[in-house]
Amino acid sequence: MKIVITGARGQLGQALQVTLARHDIRAFDHAHLDITQLAAARRAIENAKPELIINAAAFNNVDGAENDPIAAYRGNALGPRNLAIVSAAHGIPLLHVSTDYVFDGTGIRPYHEFDRPNPQSVYGASKLAGEDAVRGLNPRHYIVRTAWLYHTVGRNFAHTICSLANQAEVRVVSDQYGSPTYAPHLALAIARLVTSKDYGTYHFAGQGGASWYEFAQALYQSLGMQTPIRPISTSEFPRPARRPAYSVLTTMQDPAILLPSWREGVVAFAAARQKEPEQS
Repeated sequence: MKIVITGARGQLGQALQVTLARHDIRAFDHAHLDITQLAAARRAIENAKPELIINAAAFNNVDGAENDPIAAYRGNALGPRNLAIVSAAHGIPLLHVSTDYVFDGTGIRPYHEFDRPNPQSVYGASKLAGEDAVRGLNPRHYIVRTAWLYHTVGRNFAHTICSLANQAEVRVVSDQYGSPTYAPHLALAIARLVTSKDYGTYHFAGQGGASWYEFAQALYQSLGMQTPIRPISTSEFPRPARRPAYSVLTTMQDPAILLPSWREGVVAFAAARQKEPEQS
């Protein structure tokens, strides 16, 4: 299969290239394809002639989106809209990656695909706008919502928390809950999904739920790090963008494509990180 992947240098983009390596991949980073430019997107897709497009490109600076909403909407709504226009015109399926931040986080049970979104941040609202554009413009779409993504490459919570292990104590928020998701596990699930032709919206995330504090504890335990971790409240660590207090994801799709548990993701991350110290 000929596949175009956008966001090629991101953590999911890199994981997808490894997982889908047996296919004919054309991977674009932002420097080589700015999806916010419709003419550029049209030219790239028409030249590549793919059978599938996977959009892993996004404006992922959650706090930065509050100060620059135009950039957030360009990257998270206009870009997907452009890919949807071009892919629909050529009858190409489009898989678009979204986020748990489309939900308000006020629930007390995991969010499934049919729960009503209600984003509380510019980032979440811009990602929902991207979902709406894809749904409205290309009927042959997959929308994959994921959460708390991390990998041995790229910038993410796991790398940040590991870089702090030389401190006397690390403070981590304990009252925000989500679904830590190891990028290679997500890439494998996406690889299964795109062969199904079962278009629609999916929640793909590490099974189970954890707080950032529990996630950090599991990371340190798997890596043999002894630094004490102290739980703190969200109010003790204010950020410009409001985070969902509870945005654990689950799926109601049948047949379900399930990722391993979030703890299995941590173990896999630790093993990969120890094999590749240059990526730490």
